Amino acid sequence: MMTFSSPHTPSLAQAPGLPSRAGLGLKNQHFVEVLETSPDIGFFEVHAENYMVAGGPFHHYLGLIRAQYPLSLHGVGLSIGGEGPLNREHLARLATLIERYQPQSFSEHLAWSSHGPVFLNDLLPLAYDAATLGRVCEHVDQVQSTLKRPMLLENPSTYLQFQRSTLDETDFISEIIRRTGCGLLLDVNNVYVSCINHQRNALSYIDSLPLHAVGEIHLAGFAEDTDSLGDRLLIDDHGAPINNAVWQLYEQVLARIGPVPTLIERDNQVPAFSVLLAEAQHARRYLSQVIA
Repeated sequence: MMTFSSPHTPSLAQAPGLPSRAGLGLKNQHFVEVLETSPDIGFFEVHAENYMVAGGPFHHYLGLIRAQYPLSLHGVGLSIGGEGPLNREHLARLATLIERYQPQSFSEHLAWSSHGPVFLNDLLPLAYDAATLGRVCEHVDQVQSTLKRPMLLENPSTYLQFQRSTLDETDFISEIIRRTGCGLLLDVNNVYVSCINHQRNALSYIDSLPLHAVGEIHLAGFAEDTDSLGDRLLIDDHGAPINNAVWQLYEQVLARIGPVPTLIERDNQVPAFSVLLAEAQHARRYLSQVIA
């Protein structure tokens, strides 16, 4: 059994990982179809916050699907990058959920979404400096100690950069992983969106990350606009098919690190299940090229 260590927390058992296959985000409109058709899918992923209640139909269906498929829980509300302390009640509900379903993976975003008692329904960017780094590491340590398992931290999609930042984003992420022993959820779409918005080279960004720590990959679609200067502006909206440029970047990532569990995300304008299944099968073809 694998373990990880951190300067701040004791070694914790590594949960059995997701299979290195393509998975799908599980949406409630697809519950019945999944149970009736038993699609050939590597795993399903759900947003943890949608299941932080004791009962109801979501738990009924997730329990049935979890009995057949590996499961990943993806958090959107911990506010890992927030200036204040983590919400202990939220973290306790998350621990209860993980105990209930024993998922193969848990992940959260490198972002903040709350200030004091106010919760903002967004994933907001951080300034990359020593103070923020220390705070994020403390929060990651707290999450991992409470859950008694390592977590994956997702690289953000961003639309602005802070003048006060003293660290490059990839150096910031690398140092969090080094200090806490957490893993990396590499969102390839986020990389592409951010690098277009900030006029960076996406492949150079990826090569600057600790790729040995990647435990899962996310693929999604984006919307396109222009900023006030007329430059191209991409928005990570999870509401469109995966762009060909993101598929190409994904192929280059797999060539570097080999097969990794890969999630197809669609949270807005959710299409028929067959459409999502076709995207998962497309990802499977890329994965099959590096499984030999």
